[in-house]
Amino acid sequence: MTQSRSAVASGDGIFITFEGGDGAGKSTHIRFLAEALMDAGYEVVCLREPGGTAIGEAMRAILLDPAQDQISPRAELLVYEACRAQLIDEVIAPALKRGAVVLCDRFTDSTHAYQGAGRGLDDVFIEQANVFACQGVAPHRTILMTTGSDAAANLARATHKGNADRLELEGEAFHNRVNAAYEKLALRFPDRVVSVVSDKEKAVTARRVFGAVADLFDELAALLDDDEYFSRFNTRHVSAEAPLASSQTTQIGDKD
Repeated sequence: MTQSRSAVASGDGIFITFEGGDGAGKSTHIRFLAEALMDAGYEVVCLREPGGTAIGEAMRAILLDPAQDQISPRAELLVYEACRAQLIDEVIAPALKRGAVVLCDRFTDSTHAYQGAGRGLDDVFIEQANVFACQGVAPHRTILMTTGSDAAANLARATHKGNADRLELEGEAFHNRVNAAYEKLALRFPDRVVSVVSDKEKAVTARRVFGAVADLFDELAALLDDDEYFSRFNTRHVSAEAPLASSQTTQIGDKD
């Protein structure tokens, strides 16, 4: 069912998550989608995991610091869940209650992919931990972004500036397991997870992203045939740290 702006404004917010390996363009296309929704009159809250709150950002610094290579997989999982619980309570749940659109770079699917498949932790326990942290909050739609390339190429794209984080340094085998887990999640939850391949120019990928959520927003559905609208994305250089005007937002992130 299509959900109009008036329905969202009445207090029934929409929660959209972006998932996928590094280098697929998540940060860039979250911004493109956010700008389109703000132009249509929505309040848009852009977030990232781990992070999105002062407490979460402090924990993020530890989780992604290459120097913290002694953290155990179980401890890593619990810190991620602590970040998520804080983000739900402080930002996501209140935003949805007031009718905002929440766009989040990574959420519970990442935990299944990275800590489950990547680290080998028990997936049943991970699901229980996610349920506890989220307290009933779940995405209406998840956009799984892939590049059509292998893990090695994706990692090279994500770390070409020499600023690899602790998880990116885990190597190709780890990230192959992560990518395989994402594929399984897409098959398991076809009504929620929509795969978008970002193997073309930005305009093509943006149209695919908009199309993945067009059933939720009348305004986006009306844009899908507008070639001129999407062509402008090809010349856009998006700074991941730049604020989004007219929205409530935390950092989306500094990598795609």
